[in-house]
Amino acid sequence: MEFRIYDANENLQEENIINSAESEPDFTGLRIDKFLTIQLKDYSRSFIQNLVKNNNVYINNKSVKNNYKLSDNDVIEIHLPDMSEPEIIPENIPLDILYEDNDIIVINKPKQMVVHPSKGHYSHTVVNALMYHCKDNLSGINGVLRPGIVHRIDMDTTGAIVICKNDFAHNSLAEQLKVHSITRKYIAIVHNVLKEDGTVNAPIGRNVNDRLKMAVNYKNGKDAVTHYKILDVYKNYTYIECSLETGRTHQIRVHMASINHPILGDELYGPKKCPYKLTGQTLHAKTLGFIHPRTNEYMEFEAPIPDYFRHLLDILPRE
Repeated sequence: MEFRIYDANENLQEENIINSAESEPDFTGLRIDKFLTIQLKDYSRSFIQNLVKNNNVYINNKSVKNNYKLSDNDVIEIHLPDMSEPEIIPENIPLDILYEDNDIIVINKPKQMVVHPSKGHYSHTVVNALMYHCKDNLSGINGVLRPGIVHRIDMDTTGAIVICKNDFAHNSLAEQLKVHSITRKYIAIVHNVLKEDGTVNAPIGRNVNDRLKMAVNYKNGKDAVTHYKILDVYKNYTYIECSLETGRTHQIRVHMASINHPILGDELYGPKKCPYKLTGQTLHAKTLGFIHPRTNEYMEFEAPIPDYFRHLLDILPRE
């Protein structure tokens, strides 16, 4: 089975050969709209259905309907339509800059700030602030909505992220992310008492019952590995450091919840009621290290622990 994606100018964006004898899951017999929902995670279900309905999906050089069921030797071609993107306006929003040079900028992202514009968030994002601060000096690899963005953290996760000012730097950092050579250490407060350090090695994919959530998914998930280390123990909570081998969406939040230690304040994966007044999960990207794309020297940065996080560590009850 071959799978290709073309942009509006008929440029090949992605190509993948799926061997049903080796891959998990086996897509043979799956409806084309269900298959596309798995492959095109950044698009809504209605967008995908319209993609097929409007003859932008071809299988073996023929347009198909949403109920078409895949065969092992199918050649699938997706032709993405030209979509008008909203204009992203530079905004004079202060940035907590940890480091900056002509190639990269490392910032400490605050809570309740989205990294890049998306549906419902076209202003007051990190990108809006960067466009004001950096002017035209941002890489263009990820397009209009995500200039300079090579990785991201969730809206209510705080801490260090690196942004690229040119395509040379972007390609270098993207390759380091691909081979998992970037150092990423987070601190978190989780529910319940952990007895020892450990590792969660469990694939993560879309939650089949709720598309807003991710989940440990052994059938359709991608490899994900999180190492955790105990930093301190409280009466009903544990203060931990997590090191990432991979960078899946919501990885730490999903992995810790999967072992009955959801992150304090995380209403998506943990208890809906929190005994403390919090805005989202107590998760902070504290350490970020990588090879500088220009100098080839290893650099490491630490984002200061937020005040609310320090306050929690001071007031949490001990045994």
